[in-house]
Amino acid sequence: MANELKQARGKLEQSTVKKYELLTNDTIELGGGITLFRIKALISFGNVKKGELGGYVEKEGNLCHSGDAWVTGDARVTGDAKVTGNAKVYGNAKVTGSAEVTGNAKVVGNAEVCDNAKVSDNARAFGNAKVSDNARVTGNAKVYDNAEVCDNAKVSDDARVTGNAWVTGDAWVTGDAWVTGDARVTGDAKVTGDAWVSGNARVCGKAKVTGSAKVTGYAKVSDDARVTGNAEVIGNAKVSDIAEVTGNAKVTGNAWVYGNAKVSDDAWVYGSAEVYGNAKVTGNAWVTGNAWVYGNAKIYGNAKVTGRAKVTGNAMVSDNAEVTGGELLN
Repeated sequence: MANELKQARGKLEQSTVKKYELLTNDTIELGGGITLFRIKALISFGNVKKGELGGYVEKEGNLCHSGDAWVTGDARVTGDAKVTGNAKVYGNAKVTGSAEVTGNAKVVGNAEVCDNAKVSDNARAFGNAKVSDNARVTGNAKVYDNAEVCDNAKVSDDARVTGNAWVTGDAWVTGDAWVTGDARVTGDAKVTGDAWVSGNARVCGKAKVTGSAKVTGYAKVSDDARVTGNAEVIGNAKVSDIAEVTGNAKVTGNAWVYGNAKVSDDAWVYGSAEVYGNAKVTGNAWVTGNAWVYGNAKIYGNAKVTGRAKVTGNAMVSDNAEVTGGELLN
């Protein structure tokens, strides 16, 4: 019992040992009566040596004395923000408001974590990245370049948000997914698996992009639409409502797939074609030009619908058949 008490007291003393001090001769005045103090290590811990200078904090509550958490370089932690666990903040990074950087997370370069945002686990925010509002970046996720994650958005697992991309609203980017370029993932949208959203693409509403699917160019996936498998939505194409594009299918150009339509297998919808209603385009079929496929129509096999053709009702076009020009097949 005596040994257990001694060990407990030792742990308590260790947990309350201050690992750094605030230097009153190296400060930054932010205005409004706010002063930041450079920190100096009082003991050696982690990769930090006793006497080593760190970055700036407003108060001791900004950097936990337990664990190996550290702020270095010209990094700043202000307000009610906290850096805890083994987290590191360095370079010119800023952690402000009530934000938290914890676990083994790192915030580097000119990155900023603010408001009530949290970066945790092994996550990284670097470059000019910004994580704000109530956003969460967790797991092994990385947010970098000029990317922003804000509102209630989440980036987790091994996901990447890069370039000038934004993830906002209640959106979630997870798995090994990438959101890059000037892409936007908003609303309640979800991008997961090995999916790729790039260029000026938009994924919004409650849309899901999963598997190894790609949404690029100025393409838009919205509402409750699904793009899965190895499917691609590119150019100015749109997929909306509860439509699905799956398999190795491609929707490109100015094409639009909407309603309850499904495009699957190795099918292509391109040009200014529209597929909607309960229509299905499968197999190696093509729908192109200004063609419309709608109602309960089904295009499959190696069939092609081109020009200004319209296929509707319960019509089926299959094998190597072609419907072209201004034909109406009902």
